[in-house]
Amino acid sequence: MDFDALFNKQLDQLKDDGNYRYFAELERDCGKFPKAANHGTDGVRDVTVWCSNDYLGMGQHPKVIAAMCEAVARTGTGAGGTRNISGTNHDHLLLEAELADLHGKEAALLFTSGYVSNWAALSTLGSRLENCVILSDAGNHASMIEGIRHSRAQKVIWNHNDVADLEAKLAALPANVPKIVAFESVYSMDGDIAPIRQIVEVAEKYGAMTYLDEVHAVGMYGPRGGGVAEQEGLMDRITLIEGTLGKAFGVVGGYITGSAALCDFIRSFASGFIFTTALPPAVAAAARTSIAHLKESDAERMGQRSQVARLRAALDRQGIPHMENDSHIVPVLIKDPVKTRMLADYLMAEWDIYVQPINYPTVPKGTERLRFTPSPLHTDADIDYLVSALATLWKQCAIAHAVA
Repeated sequence: MDFDALFNKQLDQLKDDGNYRYFAELERDCGKFPKAANHGTDGVRDVTVWCSNDYLGMGQHPKVIAAMCEAVARTGTGAGGTRNISGTNHDHLLLEAELADLHGKEAALLFTSGYVSNWAALSTLGSRLENCVILSDAGNHASMIEGIRHSRAQKVIWNHNDVADLEAKLAALPANVPKIVAFESVYSMDGDIAPIRQIVEVAEKYGAMTYLDEVHAVGMYGPRGGGVAEQEGLMDRITLIEGTLGKAFGVVGGYITGSAALCDFIRSFASGFIFTTALPPAVAAAARTSIAHLKESDAERMGQRSQVARLRAALDRQGIPHMENDSHIVPVLIKDPVKTRMLADYLMAEWDIYVQPINYPTVPKGTERLRFTPSPLHTDADIDYLVSALATLWKQCAIAHAVA
């Protein structure tokens, strides 16, 4: 059987639909974020990156770099294996203590990525708690969906950010079964923020555990960067808070925080933790430095918010439609996969601006977009240049303007 022919048939269909993903070859230039070197067929040139999840530029912060270099010199490059066998390092425990403190919890547990932490925690909770029912927001990330599916627990999907629908579905369940309400704080594609207080109140009313994914919020919100739950004074009322080290903290890895018993339960039963090589100690040391810095410094958050507001105002002046939200994510809707890809290609080729097109299945068909994430290190000139490029391409590609 010609397996490559089978593969290529489906790949060709992706291309025909405008949903095939092309990766730009980028090389981050330390100290020059958001600039990067683009390696292309015509050589190497500098571009400005507009879609990084290194939201605050902490991946190139001097203190974070110094911490990683010091730890490499002190411990070497690898963890030595799984945490179970040979890979629990002092730096892991220091980082877990830092994370528990960040979220006001008794304990924390590290994973190799935010995807793995969601997948492992939800699959373990759903499979180990007898007759468990997981109530999942319709907008939840693929990692949460996969974890719930793998758990084989009963799944109930409630309408996105619809507290009344959540309550109706909780009320319909038997009172004596374990229930987990799983949701995110900041949803990465639309940038909308969950009504956390109302969700928590409904969950408490029906005795449900709350599972909050704060991956796009940690470092970004709250007086110490603990996320939207910290900003709203709700961390103590949420059972499990999950986050990432790979976005605002600028490194890599995922984690959960909660009670000592909860974290020990996941540590003891989650295959995604037990059988995975641990994060390198140097990564843990760098992450701990980044978290500690953002607990004390608000300058990065304030600078980032200022640039988000500036970009939104400039888009409004040009009549370029963008989705309104209260977060740091600025989605510019195109609503056509081919045009979205074309605009991204033009921005890169003609304007040295890199933004990845967001098409199906990441977002529903008909909602294709360019997703911009301004950082405190994007200058006013960067923003003006981006909006000028978009305004020019909007006319060339005959895309509808926003209605005044």
